[in-house]
Amino acid sequence: MSEPNVDLIKAMDVLEEEKGISREIVKEALESALVLAYKKNYDQAQNVEVTFNINTGAINVFSVKEVVETNFDSTLEISIEEAQEINPHYEIGDKIKFEITPEDFGRIATQTAKHVILQRLREAERESVYKEFVQYEDEIMTGVVDREDPRFIYIDLGRIDAVMPIREQIPGEKFEMDERVKVYVSKVEQTNRGPQITVSRSQPEFLRRLFEQEVPEIYDGIVEIMSIAREAGDRSKIAVRSRDNQIDPVGTCVGQGGSRVNAIVNELHGENMDIVEYSDDPAVFIENAMSPSQVVEVIFNENEENSTIVVVPDYQLSLAIGKKGQNARLAARLTGHRIDIKSETAYAEYLAEQKAAEEEAALTVDDSEIDVIPIDNVEDIESFTHGDMDYDSVEDADDLMRVNDEENMSPEQVEEAIADVEIDGEQDYDELVEETTYDEAEEFSQDEDERSTESLLDENDEIVEEQLDIEE
Repeated sequence: MSEPNVDLIKAMDVLEEEKGISREIVKEALESALVLAYKKNYDQAQNVEVTFNINTGAINVFSVKEVVETNFDSTLEISIEEAQEINPHYEIGDKIKFEITPEDFGRIATQTAKHVILQRLREAERESVYKEFVQYEDEIMTGVVDREDPRFIYIDLGRIDAVMPIREQIPGEKFEMDERVKVYVSKVEQTNRGPQITVSRSQPEFLRRLFEQEVPEIYDGIVEIMSIAREAGDRSKIAVRSRDNQIDPVGTCVGQGGSRVNAIVNELHGENMDIVEYSDDPAVFIENAMSPSQVVEVIFNENEENSTIVVVPDYQLSLAIGKKGQNARLAARLTGHRIDIKSETAYAEYLAEQKAAEEEAALTVDDSEIDVIPIDNVEDIESFTHGDMDYDSVEDADDLMRVNDEENMSPEQVEEAIADVEIDGEQDYDELVEETTYDEAEEFSQDEDERSTESLLDENDEIVEEQLDIEE
C-alpha cells in the first residue's frame, strides 16, 4: 500500500470547490490512468486494477486472477486448489485480487495524477463554457472584435472567442479592433478541441432579435413578426401583425419619429427597412409586400400554385421592380409567392393576346375529333362502304355536300357550296369521288368498313336538317 498523498487530496478538493468537478469523477479518471501507467512502466500485461482512496489518498495496485479448474496462465488464472488454500469458500469463476503495488509506484502515481487532473481541468473548463453559451444559441450577444483573418472575424465573448465566417458577415461592413458589436449566436457545438461558437450578422434571425430588443410589444408577443426577407447590408422587408386590434403593428415597430427602426438601421450601418402589415388574405399581403409601390390588381394563376401577376401603374413599374429586381425579389421571398409584375398597359396587351389565342383555338377544327360528315337525307343511296369503295346507285339525289379538308370550311361556307354540287342519278362512283372529298372527316375508318349509308343518315339527320335545304 502506498503512502497517503495529501497534496493530491487537496488538489481534488480545489477542483470540486472552484471548478465544480466531482472528486468521484477525478477518482475514476485517475484509476484508469494509473492502470495504463503501471502496464507501461512495469511491462505487465495481466489484469491489473488500481484503487485510489479519496479519503486518505492511498493508491494500491492489484492483479486480478480468475479461479479455474486447471491453471494454464498463472498471470491471469489460479487453480481451484490454490484458491481454496487461501480461502476454502472460493469457487470456479471467482475473482481474486493480489496486491502488487511497486515500492516506487508513488512517484509514478503522482506524475500520472498531475496529468489526469490537468486533463480533467481542461475538459471541465470546456464543458462549463459549452453549458454557459449553449443557452444563448439563437440569441443576440455583445462582444468585442478581437482579430481578423481572411476566413473569420473573431469576437471575444468573455470566456471564449466566437468566429464569424465570411458568409455570416454583412457585405462591406468593416470593424475596428476592440470595437463592441452585437452578433447573433447561430451555432454552439462541442468539438474535440472544445466548444466552438459561430456568430452571424447577416441572417434574418439577427434582424428578428434586434426588433425584439427595440420593440417591447414584439418581445411580449403583442406584435408578431410573421416573415422576414433580407439582403444583408442593403435592404430588408419585415411582415408584422398585431394580436391587439387597438395596436398598429407597423407604427409600433417604426416608433415615434422613427426612433425604434432608426436604432436598428444604425446598428446595421444604414440597411433599409420596409415594414409591412401581414394579412391572411394572400392578395392583400402581396399588395402590402410590394411597398413602396402601389398595386392595381393581384391575379392568381389557377394552373400554377403560388404564382401571381401583380399589376401596377405604368409610372410605378420601375419602383415596383426595384433596383436590379430587388423589391420584387424581396416581396416574393416575404410572401412565398412567385410574382410576375406587369404595368397596366402591358397587362392589357397580355389580356388581348390571351383573348385572341382563345378565339383562334375555338375556330380551329381538330380533324381527329370529327367522326361523320353531316349530310342531307339521300333516300335512294342504298349502300356505301369504304372497304370495297362500292357506290351502288344514286337516284333522285339533287344535292350532295362537298367538303374540302384543305379549306376547312365553316357551316356557312358548306351551305353555299351545296348549291354547287349536282350529281346525276346515273353518275358512277369514280366521277363522284373526283368531286367530293371526305378525307377531312375521316368518317370511313378501317374499323367501320361495312358501315351503311343508312346508319350515317340516322346519326346525322338532326344536324343536317338545320344546315341544309335540299331541293327535290
